[in-house]
Amino acid sequence: MNWALALTLLRLVLAPVVVALGLTRNGGIAIAIALVIGFLSDVFDGVIARRTGTATPILRRLDSIVDTVFYLGIGVAAWMLHRGEIRSLLPLILLVIGTEFATNALCWLRFRREASYHAWSARVFGLALFAALLLLFAAGSPALILPAIVVGLLSHFENAAITFMLPEWRYDVRSLLAAWRIRQGLARAAG
Repeated sequence: MNWALALTLLRLVLAPVVVALGLTRNGGIAIAIALVIGFLSDVFDGVIARRTGTATPILRRLDSIVDTVFYLGIGVAAWMLHRGEIRSLLPLILLVIGTEFATNALCWLRFRREASYHAWSARVFGLALFAALLLLFAAGSPALILPAIVVGLLSHFENAAITFMLPEWRYDVRSLLAAWRIRQGLARAAG
């Protein structure tokens, strides 16, 4: 059995569950638990895939898509349960969501494939988003959402820059510097 795929699909299954929990008025702690499970599955699916040699381009692309679906579900649940706490941040939240879609659209336009860079900045964003949402669902505090938004915007800008830097589609490009090195290496090999 491909455990990495199973962990990735677990997040896909959790997305509608957290939305359904958001319909209940007392679902915050249950959503916080689902968030922890989803976060851990995201960490370990990659670890397992690399160690078992199943980190294929298709699995990495699926992981990126599922992450987006999972966190959109978490976002919907956050809006349903904590609208009052996050209403003032809504324009910035929508900006982060918009830049996520824009960077993926940019990659699609350039390479006819979804972005699947898994850059370090995206990992930092994932950690910041996890902490912010965990605090929101577990304690009702939006204190970490603004810092997570800033990190998210920086991550999305790096993804866009990576897309412009790469001469061809790649997955698992860890940083803009790594994209530049790929570009330089291909230029040296061609020239």
